Amino acid sequence: MPPDDNRPPFFATNYIRFLGGRNTLFTLLILILIGLVVFIFREVSFIFNPLNVFMKTVVLPVVLALIFYYLLRPVLRLLERFKIPRIWGILIIFLGGIGLLTLLSLLVFPYVRDQFQNLIEEFPDYFMRLLNNTDQFLRNSLVGDYYQDSDFNIEALIATLPTSIADTLQATVTGIITRVTSWISTITGVILSIVIVPFILFYLLKDGDKLPDYFLKLLPPRFRDDTREVLRDADKQLGAYIQGQLIVAFCIGVMVYIGFLIIGMDYALLLGALAMVTSIVPYIGPAIAITPAAIIALVTSPFMLVKLAIVWTVVQLVEGNLISPQVMGKTMYIHPVTIIFVLLTAGSLFGVVGVILGIPMYALLRVIVSHLYKLFKRRYNRYETDLDNQYDYTEL
Repeated sequence: MPPDDNRPPFFATNYIRFLGGRNTLFTLLILILIGLVVFIFREVSFIFNPLNVFMKTVVLPVVLALIFYYLLRPVLRLLERFKIPRIWGILIIFLGGIGLLTLLSLLVFPYVRDQFQNLIEEFPDYFMRLLNNTDQFLRNSLVGDYYQDSDFNIEALIATLPTSIADTLQATVTGIITRVTSWISTITGVILSIVIVPFILFYLLKDGDKLPDYFLKLLPPRFRDDTREVLRDADKQLGAYIQGQLIVAFCIGVMVYIGFLIIGMDYALLLGALAMVTSIVPYIGPAIAITPAAIIALVTSPFMLVKLAIVWTVVQLVEGNLISPQVMGKTMYIHPVTIIFVLLTAGSLFGVVGVILGIPMYALLRVIVSHLYKLFKRRYNRYETDLDNQYDYTEL
């Protein structure tokens, strides 16, 4: 029999339509090609070792410079509104930063250093008193008989604790000695990165607003509008997060310091500084900050622990309901569950750096993916309309 010339094209058959049409087949083909590319790159990964070394060397100073850039850019723009040239504004900012660091090192740093040294010396005593109090409480509680008859109790832990600490310190010292070369190279790299930061920051403040235009000129004209929109949204997201998070962290540190002074907590300034630094990391940071404060308060007196809980609750309520909504707004709203998953994943992949930079990197990735999805929908809807006009699937 001659072939039926009226049969629909291959992509319009019922079976292909059931599988999702040509889009499904093309998607599978793209995934296969991506898998082949990943496999090939993994096999020749040694070629990219110089690039990996370059990225590891450059990432730290560039990230630090970007953080200071987004923090100081509003100050520079404010100076420009007063008809101050950009170069002079940058010099004023640098001189002000040097003066501020000098003032902090002369007035605040010695006091914080003394508190830190005292806390390091007295913290083992606080910890031992906490273990003894917990042991006495468990012995006199309803589970006292079971606790005393058990193979593991706090008294046995206290007896073996000095030996465990000595073994741990010895192993730590041995590990440091064996890795002293890598430690020296790492410390040298960090110092060089910190020295390079002011130079990168100077050129970012000087020419940072021109960088998007330089980059757009490298692209074909039809891609420039969409890329400009992506860069503008990414700049807005990163700027809002960095500026807002640092302002919120500073407010938390000040409130914790004032609250601890009111209730008479020891090491109030040091604990406030710790709360300010750790609050940069959402959810995980406050838990880290309150741990040493809770130990000190619990050893001091149960009533001090109650006062600590009241201060911490007030700080979190003020931060969550007043400071963060006013400072951060809704430009960086991310669901708490998403934040937790991002922090866990970034921490597992990149350690402490991943925990600190996980949220802004997620925000940047979300901007890029959302724009790509919008472009995909715009392109897909256009071709879908063309296919619907070409084939009348209702007759099949």
